[in-house]
Amino acid sequence: MSNYPTLNVFWTMLEFFLLVLWFFLLFKVLTDIFRSHDMSGGVKALWIIFVILLPFLGVLVYVLVRGRSMTQRDIQQAQQADDAFKQYVRDAAGSPEGGGASHVEELSRLAELRRSGALTDEEYQKAKDKLLA
Repeated sequence: MSNYPTLNVFWTMLEFFLLVLWFFLLFKVLTDIFRSHDMSGGVKALWIIFVILLPFLGVLVYVLVRGRSMTQRDIQQAQQADDAFKQYVRDAAGSPEGGGASHVEELSRLAELRRSGALTDEEYQKAKDKLLA
């Protein structure tokens, strides 16, 4: 039989959970300090010193003072990452929104020019080879 009562097991689990939650919040605040573009380097240094020397009070005050702007910076960063991903997909796929016509559209345009007589077979073949290269 164990000498560690069940209530103590739950209490230890709660303490561990709160410790993990505390470190998550601490790292969130520190990354937000570094990510914030509206603060000068000196102000960032003062916040970091405050958070390191008085961690509980520093984090609590930071969240109270700059909590709303933390959320706005998170949203802004997520939107920038989403826009960058969409631009990457457009560039990689060669879609029309990316700035140029896709290969399929370009080939169909070349075929139409050849059918209408605006391009000779030789010019069509050169343009097609250049496009597919």
